[in-house]
Amino acid sequence: MSDLVTFGETMLRLTPPGNDRLERTDTLEIRVGGAESNVAVAANRLGVDATWLSKVPDNPLGRRVVRELEGYGIETNVVWADEGRQGTYYVERAGAPRGTSVVYDREGAAVTTTRAQEVDFEAIQNARVFFTSGITPALSDTLRETTTNLLKAAKQGGTTTVFDFNYRRKLWSPSAARQTLSSLFPGIDVLVIAARDARNVLGLEGDSRQLAHKLGSTHDFRTVVVTRGAEGAVAWHDTVVHEQPAIETDTVSRIGTGDAFTGAFVARRLVGEDVPTALEYAAATAALKRTIPGDVALVSKAEVEGVLEEETGGVSR
Repeated sequence: MSDLVTFGETMLRLTPPGNDRLERTDTLEIRVGGAESNVAVAANRLGVDATWLSKVPDNPLGRRVVRELEGYGIETNVVWADEGRQGTYYVERAGAPRGTSVVYDREGAAVTTTRAQEVDFEAIQNARVFFTSGITPALSDTLRETTTNLLKAAKQGGTTTVFDFNYRRKLWSPSAARQTLSSLFPGIDVLVIAARDARNVLGLEGDSRQLAHKLGSTHDFRTVVVTRGAEGAVAWHDTVVHEQPAIETDTVSRIGTGDAFTGAFVARRLVGEDVPTALEYAAATAALKRTIPGDVALVSKAEVEGVLEEETGGVSR
């Protein structure tokens, strides 16, 4: 059984070569990407056995997703659906002023019909950590119920639950997200949330340290990690707030950076590192991810520690 089990949607990502436009390109590069599978891959690259749970169509596109994720080294445990489609999304890459844009095409995806009883509860309850994100309950009413039930099952099995708030404005309104995601808080041990989401969705005020402290002291979380983009992250743990600056990088692709951060943080906590050290590894992994095309952090532990060596003169112990 894996130490880390994740649950959520993974899509096929279609991208024109270079900075070409979707309306003109004759070629599309195919990769896979999804918050929960991205986290699983990042954690696995840092030495943690990880399994991704989901529901995919039993067709060539669903099989493509599963095959690619298995090629990255994680285990897959999926429900093969006879109905529903494979979700996709399209990415146009560009610099300023056009910028990178994303078009989603995920309506009717097989994963949106996943019920809790279809998911491998044993895998979740035998894991040390169960991870999912706020994207999953945003996809359908069914997945809102399923997410709630899976978090409850994990808690009942003694599995630590980690949840990335991961608000997506293209999926739902701030008020709808606040109502649903706040209701999940009792089932969450470790919360990861962007500072902007804490302010704009939850309506909290203050700087990142204050946000982390408010969330940690108000709810029954063990740990709260507040990410803040180019400024790095802070984490509240045992009433103490730890701060981690971002590491400078030449960005090739920012998509998946937050997932790389979370996967590395979870991985290092699983192997017994303290919160400040886990934050260091997370920042270094996120920096490396930004140099890699696609959604997935194809890094090694040696590369991550090499970045930390350059930044701090050595890995904290």
